Amino acid sequence: MSRLDRSLIASLSAFQGLTPAELDRMVGQARSLRIARNRAVFEQEGDAHSFFLLLDGHIRVVKSTAEGGEVTVRYIGPGELMGIATALGRTTYPASAIAAVDCVVLAWPSVLWSQFASAYPSFGASTYRTVGNRLQDAHTRVVEMSTEHVDRRVAHALLKLVNQTGRKTQEGLMIDFPISRQDIAEMTGTTLHTVSRLMSAWEGRGLVKSGRQKVTVVEPHRLLMLAEGRTQKT
Repeated sequence: MSRLDRSLIASLSAFQGLTPAELDRMVGQARSLRIARNRAVFEQEGDAHSFFLLLDGHIRVVKSTAEGGEVTVRYIGPGELMGIATALGRTTYPASAIAAVDCVVLAWPSVLWSQFASAYPSFGASTYRTVGNRLQDAHTRVVEMSTEHVDRRVAHALLKLVNQTGRKTQEGLMIDFPISRQDIAEMTGTTLHTVSRLMSAWEGRGLVKSGRQKVTVVEPHRLLMLAEGRTQKT
């Protein structure tokens, strides 16, 4: 395998403040992996042998429930770390990471995480911020599911995905990876029937457009008003 170049990580937020020599040492200990769509990067409760950086593609983080169901917890985009179970004091992964499209990741042995965090304080701080942000996001979702109407939850989820991965098209802002109505239902703690009903109603109002595993937000401002529970003036 050809030597990995520091340019792969130099511009990413987790590695800001590191010298070229430090970047070379970090990337020199990584492996580059290609993960085919719908394949797992790692699986829930599997041994947390590695942590990862997504270079290209999109990852769906899935949590299995005690009843045998699955909940889509979040989506991870290029430049984000994942599988950092060691930072949570865990020896197993708390969820599964599934490739939503063909992906390229860098992988490091988990034993290196504490070494990196100690040797490169800016990297360690960035990792803990990532963990903190995701815990806060999980808290926000719990509050939304317990207090918000389902239409607001679905609107919030679509806006978050657009902010994270939206690509401008002639029709609006398209979520730039395949996503089904079932995926949206899992993200928002509701049913496929409810999401289908909402999406059909919003398409009729010109807020969104959807097709097979494709969603475009046509009117993000109007959808934001709906998410925030504001009534649009006529």
